[in-house]
Amino acid sequence: MKVDIFTLKKQYESIKDEIKGPIEKVIQSGGFILGEDVGLFENEFAEYCGVKYGIGVNSGTDALFLACLACGIGKGDEVITPTYTYIATSFGISMAGAKPVFVDTEEKTYSIDISKIEKVITKKTKAILLVHLYGHPANMDPIIEIAKKYKLKVIEDCAQAHGALYKNKKVGGFGDAACFSFYPTKNLGAFGDGGMIITNSEEVKDKALLLRDYGRKGRYENIIKGYNSRLDTLQAAILRVKLKHLDEWNEKRRKNASLYTKLFKEKKVDIVLPYEADYAKHIYHQYTIRVKNRKEVMEKLADKGVRTLIHYPIPVHLQECYKELGYKRGAFPVAEKCCEEIMSLPMYPELTEEEIRYVVEQLSEII
Repeated sequence: MKVDIFTLKKQYESIKDEIKGPIEKVIQSGGFILGEDVGLFENEFAEYCGVKYGIGVNSGTDALFLACLACGIGKGDEVITPTYTYIATSFGISMAGAKPVFVDTEEKTYSIDISKIEKVITKKTKAILLVHLYGHPANMDPIIEIAKKYKLKVIEDCAQAHGALYKNKKVGGFGDAACFSFYPTKNLGAFGDGGMIITNSEEVKDKALLLRDYGRKGRYENIIKGYNSRLDTLQAAILRVKLKHLDEWNEKRRKNASLYTKLFKEKKVDIVLPYEADYAKHIYHQYTIRVKNRKEVMEKLADKGVRTLIHYPIPVHLQECYKELGYKRGAFPVAEKCCEEIMSLPMYPELTEEEIRYVVEQLSEII
C-alpha cells in the first residue's frame, strides 16, 4: 500500500462541481484583481474567525510582513517570536525592518515558551509574534497579559490553525492582528498562493488595505509607499466554496488523529504523540510525532510506501540566513531537540481508516 503525506485529489473530486461555476463567473466578469469575490471572502472569513475585518493578500508571508507594518513595527524594533516554526514567521519581521528575538518552545504543545518571554523584553521590544503551530493554539491569556503589562502588540501566526479553538473561541481574534496562509496544503487552501490579515482594529485594517495595494487612495493617488500584495479574485472565489467545508474537514482530521493516537497507545509504540491542552481544540494541520533514529525510521517507512516529512529540521535561530544575530547551538535546547526528532505522518481529511491502520502497523514494526 502507498500512503502519501498529503493529497488534494480526493478533496477536489468532492467539490469540483461546486467550484466550476464560481471560477467561470470570475472569468466571464474579467474582474481578476480585487474583484467582487475578494471582498465577499474577506467578510466571510472574518465572520468565521469572529473578527470585524479581513484583508486579503497574496500569501501568508506577506500577511505577516504587512501586519507588522500595519501594527507600526519597523526599523530598530524587536519582535519576540518562537525559534521553532517555519522560516516565514521571522521573515515577516525581518521584511518589516525589525529584528526577530527568538524564544524556546514548550515541549508538549510546540508553542512559544511563555516563561521565557519576559526575560528577553527590552526597550526596543515592540511586539510578540506567536505561532499556533501544527494547528494547536498557543496559550493566549498569559501572552496577552504580558503584552498589556509591557504595552506590546500581539500578532498571531495562524497559518496552520484555520478554525482551531482557544477556550472555545477561534484563534485569530486575540491579538492586534492575525495572519493566515491559504497555501494549497493548508486546512483551508487555495489553488495557488494566498493569505489574509484579520483584525478588530480599524486602524490596522485601513493601513493594511493601503499597504497591499501600492499605498493608493485613488487609482493614481498614492499616500504611502505600499506594495503589490493582493489576493486574486479566482483564489477568493475558490476559497469561498472551500470555507463552507472547513469545519467538516477539520473534524475529519481530528477523527483521524484520534484513531492514530488510539492505535499507537494500544500497541504501546515508543514515540512521543501529539498533545492537546485542556484549553485547546487542535485541528491537526499536521499529525506530528517524535521518534529516535528518525532518518532510519523514515527510510524504512518509505520502503513500505508511507511518505513522511520533517516539520522542521532546523530551528530558525540556526538558519544560515540569521547567523548575524549570533545565536549558537544550545541556545534553545527544547527546539533543537524537537528538530532532531519530529516527524509528520500522513494527515488529511480523506485519509481512510485502512490507511491509518497500515501506517501504525508499519511504524510499530519498525520501532
